[in-house]
Amino acid sequence: MVILKKMNKWMFMILVVFIITLVTACSNEETSSNSPDEAENETTEDSSNDSNEAKEENEANGVEAITINIAHGNQPDEPVGQLAQKWKELAEERSDGALELNLYPSSQLGSEKDVLEQAMMGNNVIVMAGYDFLMDYVPDAGILTAPYLVEDFDELLYLTETEWYESLVDDLNGEGIDIVTTRTVYGERHLLTNEEVQTPADLEGKSIRVPNNQMSIETFEAMGASATPTPLGDLYTSLQQGLVDGAENPLPVLQGVKAQEVSKHLALTGHQKFITAWIGGTSYLETLPEDLVQILKETGDEAGDYARGILDEETKSVLAEFEEEGVEIYEVDQEPFRESVQEVYNSFPSWTPGLYDQIQELLESR
Repeated sequence: MVILKKMNKWMFMILVVFIITLVTACSNEETSSNSPDEAENETTEDSSNDSNEAKEENEANGVEAITINIAHGNQPDEPVGQLAQKWKELAEERSDGALELNLYPSSQLGSEKDVLEQAMMGNNVIVMAGYDFLMDYVPDAGILTAPYLVEDFDELLYLTETEWYESLVDDLNGEGIDIVTTRTVYGERHLLTNEEVQTPADLEGKSIRVPNNQMSIETFEAMGASATPTPLGDLYTSLQQGLVDGAENPLPVLQGVKAQEVSKHLALTGHQKFITAWIGGTSYLETLPEDLVQILKETGDEAGDYARGILDEETKSVLAEFEEEGVEIYEVDQEPFRESVQEVYNSFPSWTPGLYDQIQELLESR
């Protein structure tokens, strides 16, 4: 009887162990049977939260992120706006949250000139600017936006990789301006007007909105128009009230300010292949750790390449949308426009003598 009781006790213990093992196995099987989609979603969520987690970890360790304001004059959904968003994501992730980029589109911080002045005073801001604007500081920079200078964007981007460009960057540094990234393709500029324009003669007596820089003014004066510098944000009202008869810009930019709702004639002049730079104040950028400056530059270039693909697609779609909205589109003969602006190259005595020929030699040796 004693032996039987002992056997019953051991059998009971074995049964308990068996039940616990069975329950544990079932639990593990249920956990591991999550669908691939669920696992992928978890991975995606983890990836999207990497930057935030890094910031929280930095804060917990008493490390404060370096905040930089990124300013431009375009709408958030334009290619430039999407570039800025991509740059923010890449820089914050690559720096493990040590960098925090705050985006200010639509000239929220002021004009190019206003923001650059803030940067040159040592403020934590980077602004997108055209080389036509930078020629106010280093005149030779303006040739990168001269009309009909190159055949394609790759030629322009090649110029930014030359020793000539390195010298230009040094001159800008001497003015307190630091170029952070150069690979922003802004787009090919065309002409949208209230009346049909197919030749330079059609521009005579017409007021065309242009950016407030000497290159744009000289270009449209040479074409026969009256160049009228106004802020891009005022373009729609200026067209509506008849203050200007037309405007020029890449197609996504014109659509971004809804200019096609007022002006219904588009001439594909292609008068400028336009790239821009993102610039900050030398005095501020020199205070940043070198590794973070390198991350800013690398991720800025990557974001520029990313946005170029978006620009190509959006340019095609905008052209189709303009046509649907009743815009008359003219495949103009560009040669008369090209001939009319040749005098522009003689309009800047502050340029280094032989600058145009030097640029052409660089392009030929590519």
